[in-house]
Amino acid sequence: MGLFGKLFEKKICSVCSGEIGLLGNRKLEDGNLCKNCAKKLSPWFDERRHSTVEQIKAQLAYREENQKKVAAFNVTRSFGQGTKILLDEDKRQFMIAKTSNIIEENPDVLDIRQIISCDLDVHENRTEEKRRNDDGSYVSYNPPRYTWHFDFTFSLKVNHPYFDDMHFDLNSASVNIRSCDIPVSRGIFGGQYAPTEHPDYKKFEFMANELRTVLNQLRQQKREEVNSQPMATPVQVNTPQQPVVTVCPACGATVKAAKFCEYCGTPMNG
Repeated sequence: MGLFGKLFEKKICSVCSGEIGLLGNRKLEDGNLCKNCAKKLSPWFDERRHSTVEQIKAQLAYREENQKKVAAFNVTRSFGQGTKILLDEDKRQFMIAKTSNIIEENPDVLDIRQIISCDLDVHENRTEEKRRNDDGSYVSYNPPRYTWHFDFTFSLKVNHPYFDDMHFDLNSASVNIRSCDIPVSRGIFGGQYAPTEHPDYKKFEFMANELRTVLNQLRQQKREEVNSQPMATPVQVNTPQQPVVTVCPACGATVKAAKFCEYCGTPMNG
């Protein structure tokens, strides 16, 4: 079969056995995946091309179980504008949802103790404002004026078999701050614009700090709750990404063979 024939050769999804359209194939390490099955995978998963058919089937089974957790999820607090991080403080769980229809979206539900770290990254761009001169040309103001564009990205490092980081913007659109709208910080070298003192900037900075505090508090409460229970024997489990790992009896993290848990420091017996 020539190149032209291979291009139009019918392909079958290795997961659902459905026929794959001309542009609908998603390659796996040892098979093919249709776009409908691919849509059901976690949005944070990016190792599809290096995954086997069996690993994809295992993840889709996990995603079906996740839908039950979404249905039982009780939102007690949320942070963000467009994409939101939703908390169920009673269950010590969280999810990151891009839409208001979480049942249809099926965001991954994680236990709060799966969080390894969280941080805020502020992305800044600046453009200069200019005025039109008498001859029609554009010239700089004196002193120069600017418009700052900020995006507040909240990042989570997590312990999960299918992904290890989650990130989203707290703001739904870039926060634009003009020189004329912000206070001036004066020092020995004269006045200087201070966009980070603007209320819009402070709002998202405060939101990120509050979110970080709440997550750390919930994580600590969960660990104290687990540590107050009788010590259980570590459980050996198989995950699609790693052959054999150990589950910490205190924080629930999956860790490599070691005397102590790398996340909470609990002694590993066995």
